[in-house]
Amino acid sequence: MSNLLRDFEVDAKNPSLEARQRWRSSVSIVKNRTRRFRNIRDLDKLADYENKRHQIQEKIRVAFYVQKAALQFIDAVARPEYNLSDEVKGAGFSIEADELSSMVRKNDTKSLLHKGGVEEIAKKVSVSLSEGIRSSEVPTREKIYGENRYTEKPARSFFMFVWEALHDITLIILMVCAVVSIGVGVATEGFPQGMYDGTGILLSILLVVMVTAISDYKQSLQFRDLDREKKKIIVQVTRDGNRQEISIHDLVVGDVVHLSIGDQVPADGIFISGYNLEIDESSLSGESEPSHVSREKPFLLSGTKVQNGSAKMLVTSVGMRTEWGKLMETLVDGGEDETPLQVKLNGVATIIGKIGLSFAVLTFLVLCIRFVLEKATSGNFTNWSSEDALTLLDYFAISVTIIVVAVPEGLPLAVTLSLAFAMKKLMSDRALVRHLAACETMGSSTCICTDKTGTLTTNHMVVNKVWICDKVQERQEGSGEGFQLELPEEVQSILLQGIFQNTGSEVVKDKDGNTQILGSPTERAILEFGLLLGGDFGAQRKEHKILKIEPFNSDKKKMSVLIALPRGGARAFCKGASEIVLKMCENVVDSSGESVPLTEERIKSISDIIEGFASEALRTLCLVYKDLDEAPSGDLPDGGYTMIAVVGIKDPVRPGVREAVQTCQAAGITVRMVTGDNISTAKAIAKECGIFTEGGLAIEGSEFRDLSPHEMRNIIPKIQVMARSLPLDKHTLVSNLRKIGEVVAVTGDGTNDAPALHEADIGLAMGIAGTEVAKENADVIIMDDNFKTIVNVARWGRAVYINIQKFVQFQLTVNVVALIINFVSACITGSAPLTAVQLLWVNMIMDTLGALALATEPPNEGLMKRAPIARTASFITKTMWRNIAGQSVYQLIVLGILNFAGKSILKLDGPDSTAVLNTVIFNSFVFCQVFNEINSREIEKINVFKGMFNSWVFTWVMTVTVVFQVIIVEFLGAFASTVPLSWQHWLLSILIGSLSMIVAVILKCIPVESCDHHDGYDLLPSGPSSSNSA
Repeated sequence: MSNLLRDFEVDAKNPSLEARQRWRSSVSIVKNRTRRFRNIRDLDKLADYENKRHQIQEKIRVAFYVQKAALQFIDAVARPEYNLSDEVKGAGFSIEADELSSMVRKNDTKSLLHKGGVEEIAKKVSVSLSEGIRSSEVPTREKIYGENRYTEKPARSFFMFVWEALHDITLIILMVCAVVSIGVGVATEGFPQGMYDGTGILLSILLVVMVTAISDYKQSLQFRDLDREKKKIIVQVTRDGNRQEISIHDLVVGDVVHLSIGDQVPADGIFISGYNLEIDESSLSGESEPSHVSREKPFLLSGTKVQNGSAKMLVTSVGMRTEWGKLMETLVDGGEDETPLQVKLNGVATIIGKIGLSFAVLTFLVLCIRFVLEKATSGNFTNWSSEDALTLLDYFAISVTIIVVAVPEGLPLAVTLSLAFAMKKLMSDRALVRHLAACETMGSSTCICTDKTGTLTTNHMVVNKVWICDKVQERQEGSGEGFQLELPEEVQSILLQGIFQNTGSEVVKDKDGNTQILGSPTERAILEFGLLLGGDFGAQRKEHKILKIEPFNSDKKKMSVLIALPRGGARAFCKGASEIVLKMCENVVDSSGESVPLTEERIKSISDIIEGFASEALRTLCLVYKDLDEAPSGDLPDGGYTMIAVVGIKDPVRPGVREAVQTCQAAGITVRMVTGDNISTAKAIAKECGIFTEGGLAIEGSEFRDLSPHEMRNIIPKIQVMARSLPLDKHTLVSNLRKIGEVVAVTGDGTNDAPALHEADIGLAMGIAGTEVAKENADVIIMDDNFKTIVNVARWGRAVYINIQKFVQFQLTVNVVALIINFVSACITGSAPLTAVQLLWVNMIMDTLGALALATEPPNEGLMKRAPIARTASFITKTMWRNIAGQSVYQLIVLGILNFAGKSILKLDGPDSTAVLNTVIFNSFVFCQVFNEINSREIEKINVFKGMFNSWVFTWVMTVTVVFQVIIVEFLGAFASTVPLSWQHWLLSILIGSLSMIVAVILKCIPVESCDHHDGYDLLPSGPSSSNSA
């Protein structure tokens, strides 16, 4: 079949436009195109969106570059006058919302200067730049200046899904047939007998439509919840005099926002203060070069990203008053990019649909030809009555219903259903899937490149050891002091300056007056260390003026600050990776507190201290300083520093990580640690996690990047730990792993991790430590930053794949049997044993209900004891074909015997014998599907009952199917062409169905694949031996 599906192949990530167009044009047999493609991205709408986006980008580019240049030469620019409304005055403000938004949108620095700069704007919006707004003012500000929300399309109602389900062409034809049948039937048989057949079809259609609509509506609610979760962004603001975190949607005009590297600018605003602020405006203006924002170029636009530096900004416009809001409004609700499995199953549905259409046409032709020949042989060829028309109409309805059953519309939709279910479950397990295909791809992952800090470790850091003044001091557990350092006053003063000045974090008081440290875990640990030494963050900040900041950078692995000294001159502080910062030092503070030259002997001694800390799995940082006569005009110095201290920070391994790593290894997934930490620290943690094993290789990033491409290819399979790595090293590793055939998942949290996240097959961003830039480039966001959650994503990825295989096996069996039994019966007897109403019910069992039952089963632990699904593995495997063929042959033999010899076998006679036989055939056929649905829970294992009751959906579907079957047979005979059955006939029907389970056991004893497992997994025994693990 793989040759027939050549046009139905797309890449899981960033599929080409040509491939996407090719498979869409190849889908020729579709019953309901609206429903089939509802969750697939509309390429035409996508093109329209791109055009609108380019128009808005051009508009912004003109405002920022052309208009800005013009304003430099034109002094007298006619600016619009804004009259202050009574509402704005009454609220205590003195500037209109439109005036604020216009100023930022047009980059009108002259207007800002004319109004007195950001300080005067703050007064006009009644806010203190140091205290922020008061929380009680939020409703008033939202009323005057608007909310920070964008216009969204209203959610689709349930009735829209009902209307969509009614667009099925075959159902429309059947409705027409039903109406005609009612008209002709009443005319020939009278009322109400003449209405039964047509009404039965209409009621069946109504049932199919309602069940379909309910399923689709619930699915849409799941996607809406996921979409809402994706839009959650937390921003840091100053409110009520305290720095605090709020949702981006709660932001209002007047808020003072704190920005740092990787943040998304949450609203339009004006720069208050900051250092080295570089903004990536490509999402809005299309310009790839970063924009430098300062007091001279103060405007910040919503939706842009902080590429470097840090700053505070005053919010001036929110929501739909920003250009980003207008851009968001143009976004088309065009669905997700298609996944490879969806595309492949669209191909399978198309091929089977063509076969089904052919069988339907042949069935109709055979029935009509037989009918005409019978009339001719009986001499009634010239006499045609309304009864004859009703018979031909019935033949046509049966043929159309065969198409309903034959075209497996539910195949590609089952993928969406399964993925939506998996995504909902993963969200409750703290993993947010941003792209549907990622859930699929994760089932094929062969390698996970994971960060250390926060993913394998708890990210709850504390300074555990410190080397200072030639002495190592350890944290006193349970001691109120924590550390008892007896330092000279001058050394303690410089140490506390280095801790409290050279930081991107803050020590604040919460609403209850408790001390709270805001910032990264490493920064929090060092600030807590400073507080334990008796330092005062606020006093230190007031005592010294900060002249320049170089924020932490994952490439340089250090951060620096320059402060002015009260008696003149300046002092530079630097902290960062120990071996890097140590090379910048010329002096060290000795045991007496004096600065002495850093000799080779001392360097070796300090290096041994660093190595000793690292071997205990402590993260090491060096704190150094340098006094300067005057502040440098350019970058801060890279040498001549004096070493103050080496701190060892403890970050314990998360509980359960070792077991999760072992689970991955048992599943054929290689775990590699990629970290910026010291190699000794990395190896110690990796050993504790079970990642670094005998025969594995630990390498430093500098050594790795110096290798030739050939050497890299040879060494990469052995790498288990990469330490002191740069983001570029991670990208190179991921790229090379993919080239040698690995399916790579990679974690990332920083802005510089974006290229690696984008390059990987599955990008996993951290939800807590991750920046907005990292999250935007990721396929999955790990909300709790926990490695165990990553393993859970892999488990669900495998479950999605195997669940779809189960459903495909089940549906194709029903397809084959329904097609052949009706066609053969039509050819031989001139009538079809299964009526239109009965086929519609069977279609619902195998389509919507079957998908619900099989495509939503939770994963079992056995999935993680097999090798990953190969990308090239055939989706419908030989094992599945064996099961489909075997079950189909069994059902056809049994139903064929009943059809052609049932009356004699069951000793049926009398006027209702045909009706009883047809009901027994229908009942047996349905119970064959019920038991085959249970069989399909395990494609190869014999024990199909294991865990069945853990899936309440499966149990519910089975129960509903059986209950409705009883109602249809016993109480709805007039509409469904059935008659009530005796208990013996019910027992026979159930026995025939249950025998399919014995057939399944026999089939599973027939080996068909020696190398590949049924679901693409390798190295799993086939045949009866697999029952041992069932």
